[in-house]
Amino acid sequence: MIKLLTFEGPGGINIELNPVLGGTKMYAVIRTGGKQYTVKPGDVLQVEKLEQQLGSEFKIDEVLLLGGDVTHVGQPLVKNATVTVVVTKQARSPKVIVFKKKRRHSFRKFKHHKQPFTELFVKAITSPEGKTETTELQPKVVDVAQTRQQRVQDKVATRKAKVEARIKGGSAAEEESKKAVSKKKTTAKKVTKKAVTKKAVTKKTVTKKAGAKKVTKKATK
Repeated sequence: MIKLLTFEGPGGINIELNPVLGGTKMYAVIRTGGKQYTVKPGDVLQVEKLEQQLGSEFKIDEVLLLGGDVTHVGQPLVKNATVTVVVTKQARSPKVIVFKKKRRHSFRKFKHHKQPFTELFVKAITSPEGKTETTELQPKVVDVAQTRQQRVQDKVATRKAKVEARIKGGSAAEEESKKAVSKKKTTAKKVTKKAVTKKAVTKKTVTKKAGAKKVTKKATK
């Protein structure tokens, strides 16, 4: 059977687990942007936009509850308890379409919205007694604006490469077509010359035959 030891402390009501059974990992319930989040060291969460620089480290002191070997319940906050976080991303959520329509009133309204948010990496949790629990994981800071700019530059570079390839391919095809046309013209000229020479030879032979017929006619006379 689990026995809980409850006592009143400076930060509120404290609940301690039975030391024989051992404790649990430290966790905290924090409040930011009018919402509450349960976090542990190493967690990554998205909260409402905070005016903090990318990669900066700061502490959240609005801790409503702190759990672990000893549970601290705030009234309403746990005194001297903090959660250390690192800003890893400042971005906006995916687009949400807002469409409104009223039947038989010719009313239509179309909008879209992107909610800005801040991504936080929970680095450590500190209890009122001064005990701190950290994580071995490292925060991964992502600059969304820089990645977007790099993506645009990559797209422009690929388009330029495609256009250059088309131009080079088109010039090569034009040269090949010109060569093929010139070859066809030369072959056509050769064929016409041969045909002309053959016709001339046939005319000459016809004239010779006519002379021979005249000679035969005279001889018979």
